[in-house]
Amino acid sequence: MSFLSYLIKGISLGSVYSIIALGYTMVYGIAKMLNFAHGDIIMIGGFVIFTITSTLGLNPFLAVLLSILLCTLLGVVIERIAYKPLRNATSLAVLITAIGVSYFLQNIALLIFGADTKSFTSVITVPPLKLVGGNLAISGETLVTIPLCIIIMVALTTFVKKSKTGRGMTAVSEDKEAAILMGVNVNRTITITFAIGSALAAVASALMFSSYPSLSSTSGAMPGIKAFVAAVFGGIGSIPGAMIGGILLGVIEILSRAYISSQLADAIVFFVLILVLLVKPTGILGKKIQEKV
Repeated sequence: MSFLSYLIKGISLGSVYSIIALGYTMVYGIAKMLNFAHGDIIMIGGFVIFTITSTLGLNPFLAVLLSILLCTLLGVVIERIAYKPLRNATSLAVLITAIGVSYFLQNIALLIFGADTKSFTSVITVPPLKLVGGNLAISGETLVTIPLCIIIMVALTTFVKKSKTGRGMTAVSEDKEAAILMGVNVNRTITITFAIGSALAAVASALMFSSYPSLSSTSGAMPGIKAFVAAVFGGIGSIPGAMIGGILLGVIEILSRAYISSQLADAIVFFVLILVLLVKPTGILGKKIQEKV
């Protein structure tokens, strides 16, 4: 493969990371919570699509829509049961709860679907595009993933800036107490944020498992961690930062696998994150927050 092929593949993978990272960055930016179960919602979304297409034989597009719906409901249920009682708890308590929810989802999937790795059938039917006299082939998954990532980021940015609910999210992220005084329903706003993040996780699962068709109960763990790294890389709390961080992360990972070592690619990704945070602790587009005393 040529450098251009690797670059396009990296942007495609990074676009998936970006979509996942948007869920992290929205939840943290608004609720100030790190939802480490987010990666496992991706796994659940993948199993929903797999079950509907492989076992029930229904249309892949319908399977994706049902996956989005179920993951959205799952995100709302998790927020209500696991995180809402911890609104005023310490960050450590929230973190431990998130890890517990993550392991709970993994074990539920293990009990239902077993320990065997499933072969995921792509839900994308777009034919590959051949360029440069047929020497460069861009997969249908890539042709869908990259534009969809851009559309999602633009739509989400517009929603946050233009809609009443989006402005409420911004108010809660800036100052929760002031938002309450201005009549913003904080609980409803946080629930909507979890719902949007979980819906994006379902979209990401369809794209990711179509390109990398190996599905198991732990399939969402590493992509979830990398997406969190992407959110921190770009500046957690920033929607454009999540996209930039995700794409950079995907490109670094694919180029590292191609030109350095496939075994060291993940280590290189985390090493680059450390270097970036040493230079700019808030991430690429992150802003320094003044703590109230």
